[in-house]
Amino acid sequence: MTTLFISDLHLDAGDPEAIRRFVAFVDRQALAARAVYILGDLFEAWVGDDDDDPRLEPIVGALARIERAGIPCSIMHGNRDFLLGPGFCAATGARLLGDFERIELHGEAVLLTHGDLLCTDDTRYMSLRATLRTTRWQSEFLAKPLVERRKIAAELRELSATEIAGKSYDIMDVNQGTVERTMRDFDVSLLLHGHTHRPAIHRFALDGRPATRIVLGAWHGPARIVRWDASGFSLDTLA
Repeated sequence: MTTLFISDLHLDAGDPEAIRRFVAFVDRQALAARAVYILGDLFEAWVGDDDDDPRLEPIVGALARIERAGIPCSIMHGNRDFLLGPGFCAATGARLLGDFERIELHGEAVLLTHGDLLCTDDTRYMSLRATLRTTRWQSEFLAKPLVERRKIAAELRELSATEIAGKSYDIMDVNQGTVERTMRDFDVSLLLHGHTHRPAIHRFALDGRPATRIVLGAWHGPARIVRWDASGFSLDTLA
């Protein structure tokens, strides 16, 4: 059976077509999988587990169907939905992963991460990330009324778009030195991540051994996902 890896869906209550696409993926592919991993940015923004927007219910329901089918579903924080918490996991049955997760697949060690922690050349983002991930910032944010949180989230998205427009192409990609150090730290030769929206398979030498970095694609256009079974992995375009 196949293990599925996806990331960077950026689902939003205001984009019903993207939500329908995800639900169709769950019903046609995820429910036939061995396991499902979502490596961050399932949502365009997540303002707290108490978000009561009914337009998000099909997403929660689809994930819950995976759990009811007895298929393990794991999810990782992205840079947009880092406030996913215990309430979301209770509603969906998904297991929340840490920033780095080392798993074994068919006898091979694979390191999973969203990918933003590999983009160390983007120092402005790394500084903002450090602030947003503090307990104090998150506690203060989640204490605000839901309507105010939604407004702040919209402002942060606008800030992000402005920042991206002013940055070079290279600065928003991973730093190869950071990639290699991370892979050494976790003793792996296979790394799988999203975040950069640059799907590809990168092969290189790590301390004299073959190493591979697999990058998932965003779902804004043709989605690129990874399927992994006993014969190996493939980076495929989702029909």
